[in-house]
Amino acid sequence: MSGCEAVLAGLEGELAWIRDTYMDLHRHPELSLEEHGTSRVVEGKLAGFGYAVTRIGGTGVVGILANGDGPTVLARADMDALPVTEATGLSYASAVDGVMHACGHDLHVAALLGAAKLMADGRTAWSGTYIALFQPGEEIGAGSQAMLDDGLVAKVPRPDVAFAQHVMPIPAGMVATTPGPVLSAADSLKITVYGKGAHGSMPHMSVDPVVLASSIVLRLQSIVSRETKPGDFAVVTVGALNAGTTSNIIPDRATLLLNVRTYDTQVRASVLAAIERIVLGECSAAGSPKDPDFEYYDQFPLTRNDAAVTETVRAAFAAHFGEDSVHTAYRQTASEDFSRIPDAFGVPYTFWLLGGADPETYRAAVERGTVARDIPANHSPLFAPVIDPALSVGVQTHVVAALSYLA
Repeated sequence: MSGCEAVLAGLEGELAWIRDTYMDLHRHPELSLEEHGTSRVVEGKLAGFGYAVTRIGGTGVVGILANGDGPTVLARADMDALPVTEATGLSYASAVDGVMHACGHDLHVAALLGAAKLMADGRTAWSGTYIALFQPGEEIGAGSQAMLDDGLVAKVPRPDVAFAQHVMPIPAGMVATTPGPVLSAADSLKITVYGKGAHGSMPHMSVDPVVLASSIVLRLQSIVSRETKPGDFAVVTVGALNAGTTSNIIPDRATLLLNVRTYDTQVRASVLAAIERIVLGECSAAGSPKDPDFEYYDQFPLTRNDAAVTETVRAAFAAHFGEDSVHTAYRQTASEDFSRIPDAFGVPYTFWLLGGADPETYRAAVERGTVARDIPANHSPLFAPVIDPALSVGVQTHVVAALSYLA
């Protein structure tokens, strides 16, 4: 029996409590950086499994299992929920008004706890150090940085490699990964442009910030179509434009909320520079009495999988699950803050996608051409990964990935 088989031999006997933990977490979701109950559940489980447990970054939890000489592997799960009202109708649906695990972080936590238990029980099959890290605040891009600011790098052993996964609306039982960029970098901006207020009947007495902001919105569309090299990826979205309070008053300012997604650091820098250049130019052309304000927030780093680590883990997945279950992931335009952790340690990592959709429902939707309509995506009030086999596969992926280095 291989080391992986030996460690996973006890999975079937553990699935009952893993499922119960998942449903309890789903029923009691907590918003970003407020994951107090979730952290207590995680701490209690890890301590019971024999891990050295440390609270880092407020609600972040790290469990360390030292098991002789060998590499150190870090596996991360995010814990926070979203301000979404659940509409799944599940028997274990959220009991918290207006808050829901609409992104699958509850499944991530339960799966990593299950893997942590199996790794502890199967210590005779591997050697090294296993770190189970439970991160708060992923949805707002602040949790990994909070743990780093609280001394994560100094408080835990330096890993040789780091792993994370995310449940997605692809068939349960499927695992997908790819070398290189797998999740985009993201930047949100609040831009305030200034005009000169006046009566709506006297536009000649104003510098109208509504017209100015509208010009900016139109001009920003040229960044992707005319300034970004064909084949390079960038998204520039103006999600909000706010100005004024009534019809007969020209306001003195307008605010725009922008979101930018890129897969390349140079493209990112070029796009952000173009945004500032265009805004400054339009303000100058309009005779704005004051320079605009740029406020950057909710910034997420690029998630770029290390090629060698990804190949090692992918080969281990294929050997365990079968080649047909392991797919090449499409680059996702969603964003994550996991990569800040391995980047802070200066170590390679890989991030894979885990199927959460019912396979038969997904297959039928593909045949009808209605996947986008019929398969709820992350952040939807209808998002609900199928427990079986998604949860079991989520446990196995963590164990298989870890043992590809530790066994």
